[in-house]
Amino acid sequence: MCDTCGCEEHEHEPARAPETAKIPVVEKILSANDQAAAENREHLAARGITAINIMSSPGAGKTTLLLATIAALGEQLRLGVIEGDTASQVDAEIIAATGTPVVQINTGGGCHLDAPMVHRALHALPLDTLDVILIENVGNLICPVSFDLGQDCKVGLLSVPEGHDKPYKYPAIFAAVDVIVVTKADLLPYLDFDLEKFRELVQGLNPHAPVLALSAKTGEGLEAWLAWLETHVAASTTEIAESAKKSGSNYLAAP
Repeated sequence: MCDTCGCEEHEHEPARAPETAKIPVVEKILSANDQAAAENREHLAARGITAINIMSSPGAGKTTLLLATIAALGEQLRLGVIEGDTASQVDAEIIAATGTPVVQINTGGGCHLDAPMVHRALHALPLDTLDVILIENVGNLICPVSFDLGQDCKVGLLSVPEGHDKPYKYPAIFAAVDVIVVTKADLLPYLDFDLEKFRELVQGLNPHAPVLALSAKTGEGLEAWLAWLETHVAASTTEIAESAKKSGSNYLAAP
């Protein structure tokens, strides 16, 4: 089992290895991932592409939010999608039906995407025709936070049915993201979700991350998310362009 997250995606020490050997193994895994993430970031910057890592628990509404985003911004921004799941390509097929370029990554039971997986997926996308890549990570509130994918920003989703106490239980994800989206806000009148209490808990962990409540189904609150996304992409594009000028042209290496 992986010492960082419990999945079987990574090499690990033999079963009889002493406990003290685990720390160097974990550091080696994360160091290799960070190097691959840096390469992803450099390659994307050279093409002026903003990458967004979207994380949540299963069923929080990542795909539904992607569909609403594509419908609203598909004519303004050239969007591509990387879908991460342990198995199946159901979500990728839904995205593909919109005409949006999409690549499916199946982790085979692994509980998160990592940078090498994303690097391979980039080769299957038409990078020269994209402005933004939306990465839907595997549904999990713990493991995805530890693995940089080469993204420009991280988005955390929490659905109203999950309850407002999740920052107590899973603080790392709420502390790490750039924006938090509370989904399925149309259910607020029917469920015991205290939005103000949730904002207070998030503020204690991450005072710079806005909390946006919306319903991708009804459209309620969607404008705030779209405005945040457009503003971030515009700022990121400027930063990427400046970085690309300094580093020169870079192209994806062979997989």
